[in-house]
Amino acid sequence: MERIVILSGAGLSAESGLGTFRDTGGIWQKYDLEEVATPEGFARNPTLVHEFYNARRANCLSAAPNAAHRALAELQHAAPDKVTLVTQNIDDLLERAGARDVIHMHGEVMRALCASCGHRWDAPLEMDPHAPCPACAQPATRPDIVWFGEIPYHMEAIGAALAQADLFVAIGTSGAVYPAAGFVSEARAFGARTLELNLAPSETSRLFDDWRLGPATETVPEWVADLLADGA
Repeated sequence: MERIVILSGAGLSAESGLGTFRDTGGIWQKYDLEEVATPEGFARNPTLVHEFYNARRANCLSAAPNAAHRALAELQHAAPDKVTLVTQNIDDLLERAGARDVIHMHGEVMRALCASCGHRWDAPLEMDPHAPCPACAQPATRPDIVWFGEIPYHMEAIGAALAQADLFVAIGTSGAVYPAAGFVSEARAFGARTLELNLAPSETSRLFDDWRLGPATETVPEWVADLLADGA
């Protein structure tokens, strides 16, 4: 099988009931992102930020992996040394579908981070600003999430994977958020073929060699089945 780097965005998990940034009436519409998804917002009102991510954590736990998550896990199992899964999503649905070593470039809602010492651990369902870090005991716990204005995680590993990829696939991404929106150009510069699987064309669709449009639960399993059948 070829070396494949797959970037997934909110569209991968939308059919599991996890909303995207642009969903009308969704959880994102009820909060000012400057107040709940920035370091400055956390400094001003950590209780509000924890309330927001407590709700997102509960939402994540109530969701289940869909056919697209399961198909990607199946593909990875077929060639674990050839398939790199990178996600902008903070949920754990790929892992619950059976995927391993998923690169969460925007962090994980089910994990906690100490802003004082950098320790990470599994987050409880409910977090609050007064909870002590299990490593240093400082009341500096925050969700292990990359907020607006912060540097995404694992960029070196992602860059190395893109440099070696034969095929780059973007699934359910808007093409509006950098640096992820630049991955297709980076992959093309290294000679990779590119494919977009999305409900509708993204802001970077023109940069892809090929497209498959439709719900992720349809396009992703179909693409994976074709790929495995061809032995690519």
